[in-house]
Amino acid sequence: MLDKSCFPVRSLRYSSVSVPAMLPAVLTRTIIHALDWVATLVLPTEARPRHLLTGTRGEEDAYFQLRKLGYTIVARNFRSPRCRGEIDLIGWDEDVICFIEVKTRTSHDVKTAEAAVDRHKRREIAQVSREYRRRLLPTCQWRFDIVSVYYGSLDSRPQIEVFRNASLSA
Repeated sequence: MLDKSCFPVRSLRYSSVSVPAMLPAVLTRTIIHALDWVATLVLPTEARPRHLLTGTRGEEDAYFQLRKLGYTIVARNFRSPRCRGEIDLIGWDEDVICFIEVKTRTSHDVKTAEAAVDRHKRREIAQVSREYRRRLLPTCQWRFDIVSVYYGSLDSRPQIEVFRNASLSA
């Protein structure tokens, strides 16, 4: 349930409109995979590097994991025209707005996914989240989460770990 007290007064006039219920995660995931499969048959192949495809897959798996944990995702790949950077996912966890950075890895040999969110990335996320929070009332609670996604092999199920309330200071 969204805490409507965080939204500005000007949007309270729509408070009589109910938020539609989300589809079950299994159905949503099945629909997305079916659409992806049809897209591979119909659309020309993308010339995207493998690491970008892995990152996109990690963000998708993180999205579904967060939904299972009770988050209500309201934005994906949010950018602001006023500053650099992007926030992978923005969602509500009960009455707290969460800005979520997803890091995907295929190996544990390199820097851990959560450690890969360095000072520069945290500063960018802080700036973009500040822009997003301008739409909300100043009393609205918020936090920064990191989701770490590991794939043992390309066809394996991912290991997903959520680090709640990670610090934006480095």
